[in-house]
Amino acid sequence: MPQLAQRVGRAKPSAIMVIAEKAKQLKAAGRDIISFSIGVPNFLPGEHVYAAARESLSRDSGQYGSNRGAEALLDAFLRHIEALGFSGYTRMNLSIGIGAKQVLYNLAEALLDEGDEICFAAPYWTTYRDIADIVGAKVHVMHCGSEQNYKLTPAQLDAALARKPKVFLFNNPSNPTGMVYTAAEIAALADVLAKHPDTWVITDDIYNAMVFDGLGYHNFVHAQPALRERVIFVDSVSKTYGMPGWRVGLLAGPESVAKAVTTLNSNHITSLPEVITAAAVAALSGPQDIPRAKCAEFADRRDTVFAALSAIPGVVCPRPQGAFYAFPDISSAFGKSHGGTRITNDVEFCAALLEAKGVACVPGSAFGEPRAMRISYTCPAAQLQPGLQRIQQFFAELT
Repeated sequence: MPQLAQRVGRAKPSAIMVIAEKAKQLKAAGRDIISFSIGVPNFLPGEHVYAAARESLSRDSGQYGSNRGAEALLDAFLRHIEALGFSGYTRMNLSIGIGAKQVLYNLAEALLDEGDEICFAAPYWTTYRDIADIVGAKVHVMHCGSEQNYKLTPAQLDAALARKPKVFLFNNPSNPTGMVYTAAEIAALADVLAKHPDTWVITDDIYNAMVFDGLGYHNFVHAQPALRERVIFVDSVSKTYGMPGWRVGLLAGPESVAKAVTTLNSNHITSLPEVITAAAVAALSGPQDIPRAKCAEFADRRDTVFAALSAIPGVVCPRPQGAFYAFPDISSAFGKSHGGTRITNDVEFCAALLEAKGVACVPGSAFGEPRAMRISYTCPAAQLQPGLQRIQQFFAELT
């Protein structure tokens, strides 16, 4: 019979969704499960977003939209990035996608030929490697362990860029670690980027509104304005506004890149639906009280999670300063047993934790760091402390 394309064999199911599905099955079977697995914000946007969607439906044109994005959405995004410190951009510097994930996939198609190299730091979001594999790119990973707070150093970046990769992909704040780069750290990395002019730079910064401790959000373009000719900034309404299911991703970058992504849109998604566009415009342009309140709430939750993990002997967890993740190094458990089950790696640890205590976390190997696991602390508030206590109990029972 006819065969599937080779690229399909390189595509893998999301490791995060595999864990989430297993937790869902156990819960359906009657188990008391607390899920720290999926990175969804678990809050809803303000009423003004729904009002805009309803109004849009009442005057629906039923027509195709713009491949680049509706003018109202592009203008709202321009105002949004201006507030973030990106000046001098026009609609021609922008494009849209069905979520930031599809924007990243489009960028891979637009920038990477088969065999080209892309580099990024580990821990990394799982989709980075998956997309690179699908488009046939070579991956160079810069390992950044807990001993360096999961952050990329200028020396590591300089060595990687000396290989002349086509693309450098950077994530700040980080999924899965929750780490945030300071203005000084961004400036130091930007100095390195300025020395290597042949590499595109993608900054996947969809958690830019979820930064704690007064650090603020910083981008390479802020430190080195000349880099705007090579930097593509990716954003989304998913995390900031509690709208992951609405699927709106956006980019700002050089006109040539925005044009390429827009052309790709014309060949697959065509456009965002009118109702989705209206909701995104309202989110970006309307009151920002919910995002600010949620950022403060997640900072408080971070404190709770960090305190609980820090109290576990042998566990090392750099203090997250953004997003809604913690990424503890759990390798002290390797070689030990729980209830007769021997644990030799992160996958076995998470499987044993789920089976014994009903707590679902994602193994760190899914993110390129097999010594750790990811905790997403967006669960219902009443589940946070009990879930953390179960993790503490699990460690205490290791022999």
